[in-house]
Amino acid sequence: MAFPNLFLYINPITTLFSCHHQFQSSSYQSKFSSLKQQPTTMAMAFKMATTGMWVTDECKNSFMEMKWKKVHRYIVFKIDEKSRLVTVDKVGGPGESYDDLTASLPIDDCRYAVFDFDFVTVDNCRKSKLFFIAWSPAASRIRAKMLYATSKDGLRRVLDGISYEVQATDPTEMGIDVIKLKAN
Repeated sequence: MAFPNLFLYINPITTLFSCHHQFQSSSYQSKFSSLKQQPTTMAMAFKMATTGMWVTDECKNSFMEMKWKKVHRYIVFKIDEKSRLVTVDKVGGPGESYDDLTASLPIDDCRYAVFDFDFVTVDNCRKSKLFFIAWSPAASRIRAKMLYATSKDGLRRVLDGISYEVQATDPTEMGIDVIKLKAN
């Protein structure tokens, strides 16, 4: 095949079996030796294949712990441009607040975040909603803004169960009042 990487990145969904078969051949193993050769890793990698970014197992595992076990209040994700991986940047404990999340976001670089928002409804019922926050401040590099914008949907597909999405370029666009308004 003349363009194996082009084939792998452009058509990942319809050729899952073909790519997995080719991935197991020795010429592809050397190129992707840092990845586990398990079907779950391959499936997660294909979610981000349109931009060439790979989501690590740590991202999915941390999200599942937050969603089901309530171990984390928030998770901040970042893209490592050199390794082309989406990784966990910071994890907030169950006792941390939304203010701790906003303080952990850099003022000059993009990030993704997931926040577990607990609230009480008008009927006095305790509920919890997961918010996906795409943080892209005005002071960040244009290349980073483009990379985060194009990779966002792939990460969202991996993180199954997000209730709401907030896109923010300024701290006022993602204030707690915005979160409360969307949750109700």
